[in-house]
Amino acid sequence: MRASTLTLADAVFPRSGVLQQDLLRDLGLVLGFTILMTLLAQVRVPLPFTPVPITGQTLGVLLTGAALGSRRGAATMALYLILGGVGAPVFAGWGSGLVWTLASGGYIIGFIPAAFIVGWLAERGWDRRPWVLAAMLLGNAAIYVPGLLQLAYFVPEGKVLEFGLWPFIPGDLVKLYLASLLLPVAWSVVPRLIPRK
Repeated sequence: MRASTLTLADAVFPRSGVLQQDLLRDLGLVLGFTILMTLLAQVRVPLPFTPVPITGQTLGVLLTGAALGSRRGAATMALYLILGGVGAPVFAGWGSGLVWTLASGGYIIGFIPAAFIVGWLAERGWDRRPWVLAAMLLGNAAIYVPGLLQLAYFVPEGKVLEFGLWPFIPGDLVKLYLASLLLPVAWSVVPRLIPRK
């Protein structure tokens, strides 16, 4: 794999070339980022007028996709969704539940394609270039589409954008900006970690 296609995780934790070791490494990364998602979900600001809180989850999804790449990023979000669905307290407010029964469940479903999109673009070097912000915006859009579609079943007719989009844009822009700063900074440190050939 060329350095230009490495994800941040692959640069920091290089593949050994031994299948079992690489599978364990990938599993460890997926589990570690699932724990990160769980912790960021607890950074929570409830809004009195909507059933959807502001959380740190969006930041976690974007960073996970960028750091792990498309497949491991999407796998992390799928594991997060499954754990919450079987009752593990991983969602905001240490909650859990089947996503189709939750007002915020569509957003959680959107985490999977969002991590995949950001990861796919990161695998093509977008996470270390000025257009990292565009990758983050595309990932965020992938969260909103299923999120708003499902939220429409939980809020009064015609109120879905008022309850599920407009209040979240300022916070999401801050999270996008933060993620777009963290990634290039992380990549500026990585060359010291990659052994020279």
